[in-house]
Amino acid sequence: MSRAEAGTGTGTAAEAGTGAGALETEALEPLAPARDRERRLWWTFGLLRSELTTTFRRWRTLALLGVLAAVPVLIGIAVKIETSDGGGVGPGGGANGPAFLTQITNNGLFLVFAALAATLPVFLPMAVGVIAGDAIAGEANGGTLRYLLVAPAGRTRLLLAKYASTLAFCLVATLVVAASALAVGALLFPLGDVTTISGTRISFGDGLLRALLIAVAVAASLLGLAAVGLFVSTLTNSGIAAMAATVGLLITVQILDTIPQLHAIQPYLFPHYWLSFADLLREPFYWDDIGRNLGLQALYAAVFGSAAWARFTTKDINA
Repeated sequence: MSRAEAGTGTGTAAEAGTGAGALETEALEPLAPARDRERRLWWTFGLLRSELTTTFRRWRTLALLGVLAAVPVLIGIAVKIETSDGGGVGPGGGANGPAFLTQITNNGLFLVFAALAATLPVFLPMAVGVIAGDAIAGEANGGTLRYLLVAPAGRTRLLLAKYASTLAFCLVATLVVAASALAVGALLFPLGDVTTISGTRISFGDGLLRALLIAVAVAASLLGLAAVGLFVSTLTNSGIAAMAATVGLLITVQILDTIPQLHAIQPYLFPHYWLSFADLLREPFYWDDIGRNLGLQALYAAVFGSAAWARFTTKDINA
């Protein structure tokens, strides 16, 4: 074979190799976006797992959950002591007692409802305000926010992970109150069929399911406050200031919700329908106020979540 023929053969082989490489590259090109999406998805899950782990390993979070768990214990012991002589709860045999409280001696399951009603106006929202207010400002104050953003997380995904971990705390905190109340109620009082607000009787199993549903409804009632706290957290680099501002705003709004002259704006305040979970103890369920509550919480979450995103994505990170 002549050199010309050999050269031609070599050129043909090179062209064939180049063509094969081009075909292989073209075949791999559609896989690149899929791999990038998968990598981003795994990074998002990893970021969320890290935020959940960090949130629930902090001593402050454990202390808040401990305080919440202690509230049903105190209520149960107080009711047990007051009724130890055979009397009712409160003056006049319990006629003036808080909702659900007068039923605890007959059925310990009512301690779950009484504990949630007692913690929802103050203890639960304050705990959520602390966690939400510290979400971004605490990282900035500790000097770790910049390092979180160096990783390929992106500000939007980091903000969503912070909000998701706050919502997880809302659910866990509510379940801690319910579980503690159920345990104390079972130890101190009898358990049995449940008499609903409508006067009908349901089985203990059905009452237990309603208690779980009520706990979820209470947790959902805190969605708006969590978004408000997250927005406040993006406005400052001081975690203490953000927590104080969130709790202060919560107290202010609750005061406004009790002033009769402000009845026109009260249905638009996020705590207004918090106690609507009691309608889940009716037979059948009464959904009107519960639906208003969930819609109002979704509205607050959308408005203040968008405000938090707009602020955080344009904020200069100096710490």
